[in-house]
Amino acid sequence: MSPLEDSSGAPGTGFEFRVLGPMEVLADGVALPIGSSGVRSTLACLLLEPNQIVPMDRLIDTLWGDDPPASARTILHGYISKLRKLFAESADADRPEIVTRSPGYVLNVDAERIDAHRARGLVNRAYGLAPEERSRLLTEALALWRGPVLADVTSSQLHRMVAPNLDELRLLALEERVAADLDLGRHHHLVVELSTLVEQYPLRERLTGQLMLASYRAGHRAEAQARYHVLRQRLSNELGIDPGPELRGLYERLLRDDDTLLGSQRRQVVDAAVPDVGIGRPIPAELPPAVAGFVGRERELTALDRLLTQRERGSVNLLAVLTGTAGVGKSALAVTWAHRVAESFPDGQLYASLRGFDSERAPLAPGEALTSMLKTLGVAADAIPVDVDDRTALYRSLLADRRVLVLLDNARDSEQVRPLLPGSSESLVLVTSRRRLDGLVVRSGAVVLPLETLPTETAVELLDRAGTPGTSESEPAAARELAELCGGLPLALRIAAARLAANPARGVADLVHELTDERYRLHALDIDDADTSVRRAFDISYRNLHPLHAKTFRLLGLVPGHTFTGHAAAALCGTDPPSARRRLRALALAHLVTEPGSDRFGMHDLLRVYARDLLASSDGRQTISRLSEEDDAALRRLLHYYLVVADHARRFLRPARDALDFAGDGTVARPEITSRAEALEWFDAEWSNLVAAVRVANAEGMHELAWPLVRLQFNYLMVRCPWEDWIQIYSDGLDSARAVHDGVGKLLMSAGLGVAYSRSGQPEAALTHYAESHREAMTTGDPALLALTQVNMGAVLFRLGRYDEAQGHCREALEAYRTLGDRYREAGALNNLAQVEQVNGNLEEALAHLREAEVMYREADDLETLAMVLNNCGEVSIELGRIAEGERYHHEALEVAQSCGSLERQAAAYLGLGESAFSRGDLSVARTRWETALTIFETVGSHRADEVRKRLGDLPTTWQNG
Repeated sequence: MSPLEDSSGAPGTGFEFRVLGPMEVLADGVALPIGSSGVRSTLACLLLEPNQIVPMDRLIDTLWGDDPPASARTILHGYISKLRKLFAESADADRPEIVTRSPGYVLNVDAERIDAHRARGLVNRAYGLAPEERSRLLTEALALWRGPVLADVTSSQLHRMVAPNLDELRLLALEERVAADLDLGRHHHLVVELSTLVEQYPLRERLTGQLMLASYRAGHRAEAQARYHVLRQRLSNELGIDPGPELRGLYERLLRDDDTLLGSQRRQVVDAAVPDVGIGRPIPAELPPAVAGFVGRERELTALDRLLTQRERGSVNLLAVLTGTAGVGKSALAVTWAHRVAESFPDGQLYASLRGFDSERAPLAPGEALTSMLKTLGVAADAIPVDVDDRTALYRSLLADRRVLVLLDNARDSEQVRPLLPGSSESLVLVTSRRRLDGLVVRSGAVVLPLETLPTETAVELLDRAGTPGTSESEPAAARELAELCGGLPLALRIAAARLAANPARGVADLVHELTDERYRLHALDIDDADTSVRRAFDISYRNLHPLHAKTFRLLGLVPGHTFTGHAAAALCGTDPPSARRRLRALALAHLVTEPGSDRFGMHDLLRVYARDLLASSDGRQTISRLSEEDDAALRRLLHYYLVVADHARRFLRPARDALDFAGDGTVARPEITSRAEALEWFDAEWSNLVAAVRVANAEGMHELAWPLVRLQFNYLMVRCPWEDWIQIYSDGLDSARAVHDGVGKLLMSAGLGVAYSRSGQPEAALTHYAESHREAMTTGDPALLALTQVNMGAVLFRLGRYDEAQGHCREALEAYRTLGDRYREAGALNNLAQVEQVNGNLEEALAHLREAEVMYREADDLETLAMVLNNCGEVSIELGRIAEGERYHHEALEVAQSCGSLERQAAAYLGLGESAFSRGDLSVARTRWETALTIFETVGSHRADEVRKRLGDLPTTWQNG
């Protein structure tokens, strides 16, 4: 007979012992009869401590507890005898042996033959291995469990002593295997498995955390957050505690959409703060692609290498500035060197184009640059502080213990750079600028490296490397003349080389002849004017384009933003997206357009200026602001495209509460947006373009397009809260509405500015704009618009403590909405009126108003505002002494806020839940909930964080110290 094979993969020969399930003894794969329950219990005791003395007294206590029979020792001797006989019947030379050793017995056996010890060994071996091998070993260990431990052993004492430890070992192996599978990106399969496990072990925080993470990675954000609330509620009800700090930390990261939660989907280093669920922090790798065919600059490269050496020796001089004229190759040198030394910066490389000398766009503000880099470092968009100084502090904290190379390209002045400098000596900063930035030399000890144009020999070498190898050898004199005509500027040389490579039949002399032809020569092909030299090189590429591609290139000069998509280019050119993409890729082949990402195109800053110069000079015009009829129509098509897509996308974020409607325009080809996540993704990607589009529409006098485009960003602004952009575009929108005397536009723009200032904690400024909006509403004679402004006025006057005035506005708005039959806006008036009644001590009236508003917001399915009203209900209920009722309101508010993704409402719910716990004397729970509220308020930059800090600071000192 062939021996049976153990399903766990263990050897099928010799003795094997199984306790992880019904107890079994196998000899060569054949199960042996063990005997009575007493014999089985005795063997179990010995197996669980192999090769160790198990005292007689412990065996007796395990078998009989506090009431052993008088003949217990004799009976035990009999059990041992039967086991010895069982083992002796085997011919296995390595058969186990029971030896008498005072004060008990020893079972001499290979511990690997006992499934419990083999499982423990597999679990221990798995630590530190790669995820795939770790998962395999842990899966093998888990397969050893065949059911409840010692399922057929009757000793209750033995079960109490043994089962919990082995059950815990199994759960540990299971959690570790899940963690390995999470590292392997198997989250979709884990969601189902973990859902069952969490039902089996509902208080197991690590399993819940792993399910939250798997659900989040699988795209089920709401379910991930809901799991946390289910566990929190269960812990509160059954144990009177809240989830531990690890799970709370994970939940808070979920709220922020922390990129580092994506695990193996991004490059990571281990985050020791939350090891249980595999959360890491991203390693940025933002350097632009290395420049092909880079030559020369040995002196500057040596100087930069020397700076790196000084850094390794602990020097504090960790800042270098590359200066020189436009097109001289500062960025190329910086990027090339950065790639060469990238391995010296294991924590990554950050990159920012500061637009210091962009002729059409303002320099990138330090706050904007910090926002971008904080996102790259793993900070969620809604977690970035409002104040620029706070952003700088967070940025420096994140880099404090990291070795990062920071490349800041095209800086305008020292003040633009200084907030972007890390605070520690671990990171190195490389800056490029057309100016020397002496302020950085004086205050920050920067090393300045000025760049000159390339010498002729090096320029010829660049022509060879960037174009067709051997060009200079075949026509050495022409190659030298071409290098000189390009002024030694690397950008011009590369474009010339690309032209030669695109048409191998054309000789270098032919290109030189074209450059020197007076019919095309620009007087600016002069070494003293680098910008003009670059433009001359652009002329060469442009004149050889297909007419359709040339027209496309010119029109791209109208694009307000830095990058654009195929859909945007299609709208601009009046074609379909596939055709637009073909045109753009043809331009990319001519090095006139870049394609930094999928369906994302861009132009070098100087190329964009050149394209705009072409527009301005095509009919003798001097400025882009006087567009031809054709160009005016193209720009309007682009702005109309942004209006249509923005209107479509905003409706996934919140209900549209105005009369603007562009989304139904079927003549515009728009990207596929079918969900809230996709809408946010589109707004995030296009945000800088939308801001620039508003500015251009305003500047070009297209005011009837400018202010509606601003209004269509409102729902996105409410989610992301980019305060500087919010105020900037609404100010531009207000200018446009005033320019065309559009009363509704002026009203909405003023109201939007009021919201921005109010939500950022500036009620006095908010009042100014709300008052302007109110005055405009009075001139329109529209009762609905007037009531809208009165609601706003009531809210801000309430915040300013002017309660009587607030009450008057709220009552008038309430009456107007009831007359109009507008239940949705009636609810807003009721909510604001309730706040006034609350501060006046009329708590029952306040609660009655809030309950009316609650019903109306449920009807309108406005979850964010419903969460606010529920929180208000909870606050008033607690103030009335109805603690349990108030807690119920706050719990529901938390669930509603979680479902719609409103962080500020969730924080308010935690604040209220902490208040309810405090009111009933549960200070520990109050502290935990207030700490959670504080974290979220700080995340969204809310001024209410100060309120929570005060509550935490006012907790009894004796409790805090205890």
